[in-house]
Amino acid sequence: MEEQYRISDPRVLKAVAHPLRVRLLGLLRSDGPATASELARKVGESSGSTSYHLRELFKFGFVEEDDERRDGRERRWRSRHVYTSWDAAEMSATPEGREAVRIMHARQAEMVGRMLGEFDLADWPREWVDVSGMSDHILTLPPAALREFADRAEALVRELADRHAGDPDARQVQVWYGGVPRSPGQEES
Repeated sequence: MEEQYRISDPRVLKAVAHPLRVRLLGLLRSDGPATASELARKVGESSGSTSYHLRELFKFGFVEEDDERRDGRERRWRSRHVYTSWDAAEMSATPEGREAVRIMHARQAEMVGRMLGEFDLADWPREWVDVSGMSDHILTLPPAALREFADRAEALVRELADRHAGDPDARQVQVWYGGVPRSPGQEES
């Protein structure tokens, strides 16, 4: 699997930003190869719908058939990349690009909300409950400091993943970080 899929075409970003496609791609990345039927059961959709959206993801280069674990009756799909990235400044050069980035940000926020909504503290031992959750901060920073935060957070995430690979206590975890400037007069939520 390749490390990243760097998108520069707004049409490709919009194609993956479809709500079901984002979920299917995320499941293939986190859970590994699957058939359309297996994914349909996980997301509560018909296999016809998931099959269509998997073919669309294939058309735009996000997934491929998994020939190593072929199912005799149905295609098995896998993600081609660990993650997707794009240059927001490059995308924002056109109205279509700005719209694609807005849509993708909305999908990312929906995913965070869904993950937190599905996280039930009662299902986890105290050691996981103590370290799980989210926080938010309102800081006054210049663009260079926000860039430094993003770069250092990315480096730390990679270092921790490498250091704890193979740890028997390790579990897949969702880690989110980001920052955007607040518009003057913007209400806190």
